[in-house]
Amino acid sequence: MDLNLSNYTDTIYQMAIQFGTKIVACVAVLVIGFWLIGSVMKMVKKGFEKRDIDASLRPFLLGIINSMLKALIVISALSVLGIEMTSFIAILGAAGLAVGMALSGTLSNFAGGVMILIFKPFKVGDVLEAQGYTGGVKEIGIFNTIMNTPDNKTIIIPNGGLASGSMVNYSTEPTRRVDWTVGIGYGDDYDKAKSVMEKFISEDARILKDPAHFIALHTLADSSVNLTVRAWVNAADYWGVYFDMNEKIYKNFGQEGLNIPFPQMDVHVHNS
Repeated sequence: MDLNLSNYTDTIYQMAIQFGTKIVACVAVLVIGFWLIGSVMKMVKKGFEKRDIDASLRPFLLGIINSMLKALIVISALSVLGIEMTSFIAILGAAGLAVGMALSGTLSNFAGGVMILIFKPFKVGDVLEAQGYTGGVKEIGIFNTIMNTPDNKTIIIPNGGLASGSMVNYSTEPTRRVDWTVGIGYGDDYDKAKSVMEKFISEDARILKDPAHFIALHTLADSSVNLTVRAWVNAADYWGVYFDMNEKIYKNFGQEGLNIPFPQMDVHVHNS
């Protein structure tokens, strides 16, 4: 009887030592792991600040990274205790896959919003042409970007398409080139038309001297001789210069002896 009791005592003692060692190791993993997570999060936070990540995105990203790292530490600590985590991880993976499939569109827009806020292909106030719309960026959210069109319509565009599709950002460069196609009639003086356009360009202080403007004969069309005129302006002056030059050409070409042609057809009637 005493022998059996001694064996039981030894067994319990060994189990206590073994389990106690696992508990100590588990606690050590948690303490050291959480300390390392704190250090890593400080580095990540400094990295976000250095890269100028959007302030509204930082807490969200930091929260996700912090939660994922802590989950890994907890799983590691439970594994040290001898708890089998394979089935638990498989269940979590299956649940995550099901949720991901159900929210595929939403997650795509979320991922697009994160990419836009991190890499900043555009910012609030920029004028974009994207997804079939042109307008100024009013707000950049996690899931959608809100734009205002020139006629003051509000357009809400999902970030998934913006992040993966093509876009034109008209606000990135400080200058833009304005292009005109100016037609004169056959028989009109080409050199006179060219000098008139040179005069119009020199009179407009908004047109930049450098890069220099360009004027050349472009095409001999069916009803007109077309000149290509190109000039550089500050981006903010683009539409003002474009419309003002069109008005100046229409009002003054006739006074300069130049005709603005239009399609016409000659009809010959033969009496039989």
